[in-house]
Amino acid sequence: MKSFQNLILLQNLYRLKALGFSYIDPFRVNEKSTHEEPKTLNELSSSISSCHLCDLSKSRKQSMTGYGNPNADLMVVDFSVSMSEDTNNEYYSGRSGESLTNMIEKVIGIQTQDVYFTHAIKCKPLNSNLPSTSEWDSCKSYLFTQIDFVKPKVIVTLGEDAYFKLTSEDRDFQSVRGHVIDFKNYKLIPIYHPQFLLRNPELKKITMSDLKTIKSCLIN
Repeated sequence: MKSFQNLILLQNLYRLKALGFSYIDPFRVNEKSTHEEPKTLNELSSSISSCHLCDLSKSRKQSMTGYGNPNADLMVVDFSVSMSEDTNNEYYSGRSGESLTNMIEKVIGIQTQDVYFTHAIKCKPLNSNLPSTSEWDSCKSYLFTQIDFVKPKVIVTLGEDAYFKLTSEDRDFQSVRGHVIDFKNYKLIPIYHPQFLLRNPELKKITMSDLKTIKSCLIN
């Protein structure tokens, strides 16, 4: 069974649970179900908006479905949705957002509207906790499908968690940060998260070099 069909199946089971069902008769899954995989990025975004695959759907104001140019050469992947983003339904607001905008527009040299932004975990974590493995398992097909739709030249992950979840690698972040990594058919470059840089301004010079690497990969 395809991964997106698994998501649809789980979504329907969660809905039955919410209605009070504790048991249903065994059934066979029809591979030709009317619930088909999304054919466009907009259809995928609609599925993300109505997702109830994990408990994060109970505490969120909305799912952050992805934002920006659907044909972007640059995709930026954060790990999870912040409280500010969930409250305002706005990507990268506040000082962290301003910092990321400056990094993209003033150093990489492209406009933010030409970038595609998304999260590994599409909903705000409960009580600011780190999302669990099961919550990531519920979300990861959405992220990988977004990547396949956008087909960027370069994927930039913000911070350790986004990199480790996307690649499933267990490595020292410092050994990969700023490096160009072959990831499927894409170039992947992990960098420090803007929020981390605000707390550690001495690392901005290092990040400046990483941003120049990103710019170089976009040009070539």
